[in-house]
Amino acid sequence: MEFKYFSHNGRLLPVSEANVPLSLVEYSYGFGVYENIRYANGVIYFLEDHAERLQESARTIGLEHEFTDEFIKNSVLELVKSADREAYNLKVLLIGGPNAAAAQLFVMCLNPLFPDRKIYRDGADVITVKQERAFPHAKTLNMLESFLSYRSARKAGAYDALLVNRAGYITEGTRTNFFCLRGKTIFSPPEKDILLGVTRKAMLVAAAADGFELVYKNIGRGELADYDGVFITSTSSKIVPVRSVDGQMLNAEPPEMLVRLMKVFGDFLDESKGVLN
Repeated sequence: MEFKYFSHNGRLLPVSEANVPLSLVEYSYGFGVYENIRYANGVIYFLEDHAERLQESARTIGLEHEFTDEFIKNSVLELVKSADREAYNLKVLLIGGPNAAAAQLFVMCLNPLFPDRKIYRDGADVITVKQERAFPHAKTLNMLESFLSYRSARKAGAYDALLVNRAGYITEGTRTNFFCLRGKTIFSPPEKDILLGVTRKAMLVAAAADGFELVYKNIGRGELADYDGVFITSTSSKIVPVRSVDGQMLNAEPPEMLVRLMKVFGDFLDESKGVLN
């Protein structure tokens, strides 16, 4: 089903009028930032956190604009009122201009790409690629490297590609955050090297409340078999177990503590009503 409306600088307009001029240099050069937000059963998940990260992404790349957190959130809320659907994703797109007043804010509804349910039962296959993002803390429109890496993963029949930096450590997926698990200890790459995902943040809050501990550590490709499990997180997929990397089988099925964490996080999402305290 197609959506009828999108939001441009706070105004609801028909989707048929959505356009970005080819002459807009800032867009064609990727001078913009974005957020993907989950909506389901009347709940906009972690809107406050997504608005804050959009602002942080803009600051990181020097994108000046005049949109406040409240303006961004109200634009999302107004668009949600126009969409008669139970579940979808919202994309918030902030495109820079030659000055702050020329920046543009778009909000649109998208049909989410949910993983096949069997992936949660059996685990996902991923590959690794040597790749680094220029601005790890900014969710920018400059996604060519991630796009090519993800395309390589799909051609290989994999769910995603994990990025390996020049030091040989895994940082994140093309559209996911990456973790290892041993017992009730979660291992994450250092925060300076990764995008601080909103789903990642929510998962860690839920995990801590259930007694899981977090350790920051550089993780090499050759170390993965030393852990009980590997998993990735994202807005649409929540927690996805990883069963193989570059064809090397890690787990025939998700380990017990990862299954527990998946349930803990699912319960947390149901109980949180889309708000992180």
